[in-house]
Amino acid sequence: MSIETNRMILRAFRESDWEDVHAYGSDAAVCEFMEWGPNSAGESKDFVRRSIRLAKQYPRTGYEFAMENRADGRLIGSIGLYLHEPKRQQALMGYTLTRNYWGQGFATEASQAVLNYGFKELKLHRISAMCDVRNIGSFRVMEKSGMRREGLFLQEKFVKGHWRDTLVYSILAYEWNQSAQSE
Repeated sequence: MSIETNRMILRAFRESDWEDVHAYGSDAAVCEFMEWGPNSAGESKDFVRRSIRLAKQYPRTGYEFAMENRADGRLIGSIGLYLHEPKRQQALMGYTLTRNYWGQGFATEASQAVLNYGFKELKLHRISAMCDVRNIGSFRVMEKSGMRREGLFLQEKFVKGHWRDTLVYSILAYEWNQSAQSE
């Protein structure tokens, strides 16, 4: 299963993707505001293996897509939807992008495609995303994708030796449908 956008193919991970994943997963700038990383080669391989296993689960509890650039066939990041139990009408979205592609709209393009998939194909009611308050690029992606800021959790997670303040964004199916009709 894959999702096609103007500039990307969002597809299932393959074992051979681990080196591209490691290129961004081991980059300290990419990982600065993440709960993980910088990753070792083993951690990057484990992520790819977990993503492959996730795609084989039934019923599915999540979708992790490799972001493949159509222009050169390179893997430039990942984006996922993680479904809440038990009814699975809500999901959490997360994404990571290779630094060379920051500021070019790739993350927003992928987010919009995954939101559309979540609402149209999976029939979700609500999709949320979170980020460190200092991660301006990430919350701008959420805003450009049509999500609204719902909250600020002070000192919500202990990450890399410090308490992190977290922003929460969400969008409901009816909001997504209204924005799609107005375009």
